[in-house]
Amino acid sequence: MIAAPYRVALVTGASSGIGKVTATALASAGFTTYATARNLLALGDLAAKGCYILPLDITDEASMLATVQTIEAKHGAISVLINNAGYNQIGPLEELTMEDVRRQFETNVFGLLRMCQLVLPEMREQGYGRIINVGSIGGTFTTPGNGAYHASKYAVESFTDALRYEVKPFGVDVVLIQPTGVRTPFVEKLYVSMPRRGSDSPYAVLKQNIEAQIAQMFAGNAWGILTPTDVAKVIVEAAIVRRPRTRYQVGLSGKIFSLVRRLLPDRAWDALMSRMFPMGDVAAAKSRRKASPFEDFKAMN
Repeated sequence: MIAAPYRVALVTGASSGIGKVTATALASAGFTTYATARNLLALGDLAAKGCYILPLDITDEASMLATVQTIEAKHGAISVLINNAGYNQIGPLEELTMEDVRRQFETNVFGLLRMCQLVLPEMREQGYGRIINVGSIGGTFTTPGNGAYHASKYAVESFTDALRYEVKPFGVDVVLIQPTGVRTPFVEKLYVSMPRRGSDSPYAVLKQNIEAQIAQMFAGNAWGILTPTDVAKVIVEAAIVRRPRTRYQVGLSGKIFSLVRRLLPDRAWDALMSRMFPMGDVAAAKSRRKASPFEDFKAMN
């Protein structure tokens, strides 16, 4: 366990959900905890729970620098960084704007990596530290209509693996948390981010089915949906244990989906996704298609 005087934690995305519960739990566990978010007003109640609050926008370089420098000026170094901030940009890839995709990566990937870069010099100097990246079980498989989000979480997987190897000699641990679905305000924002193209969209039925599937998943607990507390407990464990695991998969349904994806060939996985997220009248769509030149090529051979 990290010695008490040096237990300084920084939590990003602490205004609600996993980040908020994690910040409170770390403060209760004896950490000097800095809870951060873009909206400082949303952090007000955390101050009453023993946290220090600071504004932080992980898509803004000046904001990230100011937050890290403020904490380091007071404590010398951050001992635990919890990279929790993120969101889910949902929608068929053809209908997402490039700005949508860039914004998804700026928050979920580039901001996360930049925070790592900023805290690492002092972590290396003091000879220890811990970076805990909140990824997703969605970094191990992909579902239709969610490609941008899954791609960002795959990137977090890769960055975490590389960073873990690179900084281990300096006494810094890098840990990945992979939760399945969590009941937070994060989910409510999914529908808002869906591109709205009306009934003329070629993906109209798919989008309806995506929304219906999400609503079904979070309506009850048949899918093993987690609470923020479930995930926060694992994050705190990873923060205080002497030798943390490299990955913590949280939630049974996510583990099952991850295993199924590894076992199934691509076509079988595609068939499963087609049943879960139907595209609509496939037969009618095929009847509108023109003859494929690849079919002619196949006939010739």
